[in-house]
Amino acid sequence: MSDIIRLLPDHVANQIAAGEVVQRPASVVKELVENSIDAGATKIELYIKDAGRTLIQIIDNGKGMSPLDARMCFERHATSKIAHAEDLFALKTKGFRGEALASVAAIAHVTLQTRRAADELGTKVQIEGTELVNQEPVQCAEGTNFEIRNLFFNVPARRNFLKSDNVEFKHIIDEFERVVLPHHDIAFRLVHNDQEIYHLVPGPLRKRIVDVFGKNFNDRLVPVTEQTDIVALDGFVGKPEAAKKTRGEQFLFVNNRFFKDAYFNHAVAAAFEHLLPSKLFPSYFLFLEVDPKQIDVNVHPTKTEIKFEEDKAIYSIIRSAVRLGLGKFNITPTLDFDRESEFDLPLSMAGQTPVVPEIRVNKDYNPFHVQNTREGQFSTGKSSSGGSSGFKSNGFSAALNNAGFGSQFQSASLDELWNTESVNQEQEEEKSIQTQIGAESVKSLGPFILKGSFVVGSVPEGLLVFHYRRGYERMLYDELMRGFIVNPLASQQLIFPMEKKLSKQEQLAWNEHEKTLSRIGFNWNWEGQELQISGIPEILDESTVLSCVDKILEQLQMGILDKGEIAHTVLSQIAFAGSMSFKIQDNQDAISGFISRLFEAEEHTFSPSGKRIIAQITNEELFQLF
Repeated sequence: MSDIIRLLPDHVANQIAAGEVVQRPASVVKELVENSIDAGATKIELYIKDAGRTLIQIIDNGKGMSPLDARMCFERHATSKIAHAEDLFALKTKGFRGEALASVAAIAHVTLQTRRAADELGTKVQIEGTELVNQEPVQCAEGTNFEIRNLFFNVPARRNFLKSDNVEFKHIIDEFERVVLPHHDIAFRLVHNDQEIYHLVPGPLRKRIVDVFGKNFNDRLVPVTEQTDIVALDGFVGKPEAAKKTRGEQFLFVNNRFFKDAYFNHAVAAAFEHLLPSKLFPSYFLFLEVDPKQIDVNVHPTKTEIKFEEDKAIYSIIRSAVRLGLGKFNITPTLDFDRESEFDLPLSMAGQTPVVPEIRVNKDYNPFHVQNTREGQFSTGKSSSGGSSGFKSNGFSAALNNAGFGSQFQSASLDELWNTESVNQEQEEEKSIQTQIGAESVKSLGPFILKGSFVVGSVPEGLLVFHYRRGYERMLYDELMRGFIVNPLASQQLIFPMEKKLSKQEQLAWNEHEKTLSRIGFNWNWEGQELQISGIPEILDESTVLSCVDKILEQLQMGILDKGEIAHTVLSQIAFAGSMSFKIQDNQDAISGFISRLFEAEEHTFSPSGKRIIAQITNEELFQLF
């Protein structure tokens, strides 16, 4: 039998290696920008076309390469950054394994122009699929200029698996942000399809964060710093009120290298304990300085997973440092025994204008009149008109009957509300008191509006409570969805456009779903990064547009790609915003008509966001309150 094991040809081995290193255009951007940083560049320009499919060009003013180095850099495992195995435990650079350029050259058309400061002429190298096409002297600027064209030209299967340009460019933005944040002393420029996306100048870390994520971040950042023998920690965390439902702005760096670590993420989350509602995530930009001998970065092909020898100690340091930073800026709750609290306003009155209390006196009140005494109040179970004390409302009963609930939810008197056969003596006394208190006023209550949010009515089994704003939200959503399936929703044009500054990620998310958003009723133009909204869905009130857009963007950034899910997300946010100003008239006909319409909905127990609309309080639950 003949031997079957053989060495792979170099071009095949390079393509296999490329599959690990180059997963998409963003991978090329990461590797080449990191090489420019390692070369000592102080200015890096990145030009992208068609989200990297057609062109990725990176120009830097680093130290450049000699003619021999320009050719050798495309060989596998050729590197200038390590020479011995021990060097792996004292890494000061981004790349070190010598696989990036060889992998890129195996699946693209690559042109390299480079020149050192001491050389009069530079070198030009052209490679196509690991094959050297040309190398010659050339006149060029000091530094290095890489052009990567036709990515995956010889691996069509990998090219076919790439996502849309918006999605792929979003990944490029992700990698770009992870590089520019720790290197805020370097100037960066990013241009996509001849449109400038970023133009970042050197400056402090806080300025770089604001330049990348927008001016509104300046007021959200809380500085965090800690110096220990194990780790030096520096950076910023976002204030609790700026937390989002997505993990967008969460960055961890060690020795200026981005990495992912769920354990350290939990440390930050633990520091925000009791400061954030569930399912909200804080923003943070934390930089760790650790002795390179105490970490291992060579555990993942993309070098985004790192092992720490002192991970438990670092966890505690991160948690305590973030907690201390929040405390210093009065974010966390504190106890101050020296502070005068007599003039503190209740939380419910925050933001209200103080009003001088008004004293009202009933001049006709006579404490000795029998009807104003306790005995007089409880002397009869009948009203002056002889009416029953139950919740009587023919309209409410009819609404429930029309909804298909039959006699189960018919309005009942208070005598029927209490189960007299199963109550003890104490409950009998309570029943007697309840049926005698204000019979005349009780008669006019059912159904009634409570606290401006609920409709309450009595039924034989107890009380039925409706959250009517959420009910209206459900009806509005169903109506919008029915219309959306058939035709685009009506749009109302604004006299003066509304302006909203978006981050790059938000802009990409909005553009990715522009067809769906336009069909729903939004019209807009772009002025740089500023979204100028000229038309809104007809159902929306102008006062709720910007808050609705915020919630839509938050949902879109979660990675929802299915058009049906996008429509549900956007329409549910529009229905929520449109329901905020809804008020129901406090009369029996209006309430009964509303309930009838609510029960016509296929889903009438939960709002589009999954919150309860209807609840029942049973007689047993009522008895337990007393």
